Amino acid sequence: MFKFLKGMFSKFNKDAESVSEGAISDEHGKVIKESKLEEILWNLEVGLMESDVAVEVIEELKAQLRTELLGKRVKRGVDFGEAVNEAIKSSLQKVLSISSLDFDSYVEKHEKPVVLMFVGVNGTGKTTAIAKIAHRLQAAKKSIVLAAGDTFRAGAIEQLTIHSEKLGCKIIKHQAGADSAAVAYDAIEHARARHRDVVLIDTAGRMQTNANLMDEMKKIRRIANPDMVVFVGDSLAGNDAVEQARKFNEAVGIDAVILTKIDADAKGGAALSIAKAVGKPIIFVSTGQEYGQLAVFDAKWMIDRIFE
Repeated sequence: MFKFLKGMFSKFNKDAESVSEGAISDEHGKVIKESKLEEILWNLEVGLMESDVAVEVIEELKAQLRTELLGKRVKRGVDFGEAVNEAIKSSLQKVLSISSLDFDSYVEKHEKPVVLMFVGVNGTGKTTAIAKIAHRLQAAKKSIVLAAGDTFRAGAIEQLTIHSEKLGCKIIKHQAGADSAAVAYDAIEHARARHRDVVLIDTAGRMQTNANLMDEMKKIRRIANPDMVVFVGDSLAGNDAVEQARKFNEAVGIDAVILTKIDADAKGGAALSIAKAVGKPIIFVSTGQEYGQLAVFDAKWMIDRIFE
């Protein structure tokens, strides 16, 4: 997991040793020289760019590290590389903790039914993520209604239907090619009439540059008036995932993010970049194919894993 970052931080430790050798020493410890610090920051920038981290995220990280490390005095007896690593951890956590959202608490306290709309391009694992959310909510004793709003693909309707059967929850669906907003509307009305707790709306996932898709997303949002719009992004997609998040955010407004395929050997750039690009919380990460393999995103947890 996040192999690129592990390798980059190994390089960082070597840089830290080099800085230590050229640092200014006195009776109180060592102070990092600016020239050596810029060398470290350049190596960091190259590593992050190669790992599909967005430019604005790189610049923010560099600025934070420069503030934390320039002129920083490392006391005698303190490992220099560890001091640098702690500064990196702190900077990473600031980027990843832009905002936070306790999803379970939100659903618990919100007026019912809670309507959640899921957006994202095909192939990101969106429909499976919806099923995982349904499973999580069922474990919390919540009743679920699924809305098969991706009416452009018969396969998507079938996939969500299979999940509904496995989970034992209601699904509202129309024929392929039907009005997606009508499916969402019917699902919400069903939930209200039968006092269900949560409605999970699947949506079409053609490429984000498709104007018709974005118009459809806007219509669903207008008709369904969801309480939360969740963007589902592929952590392996790098800058593509960041651009997708931006487009959907511009079109319908994103409230939260789920990152899928985090268990694969991802470059890791998506987590860093999406958090900054849309300024919305990452609420869950998908860690496998099973329903229970959905973990609450925690910036400290991820950073600790990187530094293991």
